[in-house]
Amino acid sequence: MLDPIYFDNAATTRIDERVIESMLPYWTTHYGNPSSIHALGRVARKAIEQSRKTVAQLIGASSAEIFFTSCGTEASNMLLHGAVRDLGVLHFISSPIEHHCVLHTLQHLHKQYPAVEVHNVDVLRNGHIDWIHLEQILDSLPLDVPKLVSLMHVNNEIGSLLDIERLARLCQAYRAYFHTDTVQSLGFYPIDVQKTPISFLMGSAHKFHGPKGIGFLYMNAKNPIHSLLYGGSQERNLRAGTENVANIVGLAKALQLAHEEMTQHRAHISSLKHYLMTELCDLEGVYVNGDAVDSHYKILNLSFPLLPSTELLLLQLDIHGVCASGGSACSSGVDVGSHVISALQKQDDSVNIRFSFSKYNTLAECEVVIARIKEIMRL
Repeated sequence: MLDPIYFDNAATTRIDERVIESMLPYWTTHYGNPSSIHALGRVARKAIEQSRKTVAQLIGASSAEIFFTSCGTEASNMLLHGAVRDLGVLHFISSPIEHHCVLHTLQHLHKQYPAVEVHNVDVLRNGHIDWIHLEQILDSLPLDVPKLVSLMHVNNEIGSLLDIERLARLCQAYRAYFHTDTVQSLGFYPIDVQKTPISFLMGSAHKFHGPKGIGFLYMNAKNPIHSLLYGGSQERNLRAGTENVANIVGLAKALQLAHEEMTQHRAHISSLKHYLMTELCDLEGVYVNGDAVDSHYKILNLSFPLLPSTELLLLQLDIHGVCASGGSACSSGVDVGSHVISALQKQDDSVNIRFSFSKYNTLAECEVVIARIKEIMRL
């Protein structure tokens, strides 16, 4: 059986061998509990704190502002609940195309706290937010009322890019906390919280060739929130529970490698996206969902005409050994359509496929995918 062509890197990525090597000692030799005061425990604690320092330096933060979590979803839940409970936020400004870890949490907070209001910014057909509408929402709220803007840096389904520098300035002007979901952008775009004042952001290692089950929350020291989990003093009392030392080490190593090799991998991945997009958009009825230019270089969401031959296009690609996606991996198994695509106000019936690329993909794989799609569409 031939190896599959993996074009679903927005869902998860293949772990880098160098990351695995960095993790191995903490499963075998340095297996101590980092809360223990003996030698093995101190080795584990040192590894965690060095990893924290590495992550902090890569985003321009201080080590005290980095908190390890199990994933980006946990980090989002932690900060959004904390914003209401500890910062007194009653007004959230978000959008209908956010990841469900934000959308569903805000829905829950509105039910739990009737005073909480969620204001959704209009989304343009190209997948970008309506800046005029955003400022109108902010302008309608009193300056002295605590509020938080939660908008993702890169949309996980269509790849639309948010100008976080512009949004940070706007939030400062209206005295709003600024949270941005950077799960898809960390390791692919430089982010410096010293230059771009962000209140909260988060990352997930498996999106940049690290291990699954580990993420982190950046929390600006001016905006302290309290723990969502109780039972221990780990992560400076913000997250109880024994730390996953090997995965924390792996996260830091993966993010470090991503930053060191960002320029070369960006050029390679961009060329793959451009080639696949150009070739497939030459086919009748195929077009890009979102913005073909101002979007993440690793994400390409295409709309195919709804035909008898394309109705089960995703399944047929899978049969041909091509791994792609119909949208967010977090909605797998739930056939309710994409909330992101719906928000673009598309008028036609179509089949939408997300292709997402990594440093491990090749031009030859793109050529195979193009040939397979033409064969399926009987062109």
